[in-house]
Amino acid sequence: MTNKSQEDYLRTMYELYEQQQDKKIGIKKSEIANELKVSKSSVTQMMNNFLSRKMIKMDLYSRLFFTSKGLKFAQKITRKHRIIEVFLREALGYKCLKTITREAHNLEHSFSDDAINRLDKFLGNPKKCPHGDAIS
Repeated sequence: MTNKSQEDYLRTMYELYEQQQDKKIGIKKSEIANELKVSKSSVTQMMNNFLSRKMIKMDLYSRLFFTSKGLKFAQKITRKHRIIEVFLREALGYKCLKTITREAHNLEHSFSDDAINRLDKFLGNPKKCPHGDAIS
């Protein structure tokens, strides 16, 4: 089970992972801290939590890598977020990407997997979010 903060970290890590050309280089704690606007010590604390739950691995250089369990969960929360973004734009007519992102972030934690699957079907199984990122 994860909480909102953990989901935020995992989604941010997944988005950083997606941006990498070489998926083997890992994610730096400083990148996560910059994206979430939190301290490195906060990131370290959360990463220790994820390490103990076997959601990530860390190399000798403190680079972070998803385990299959962590990657699956990060993809799931990112998919939720992106489907909600499509709904906000297509069904509710939101235009501003900043507003869409903020509203989707607020809602992603509340939607069940079943509701997201139904919303995905309702929207015609979109392949990309309003930002142009893939929905998997």
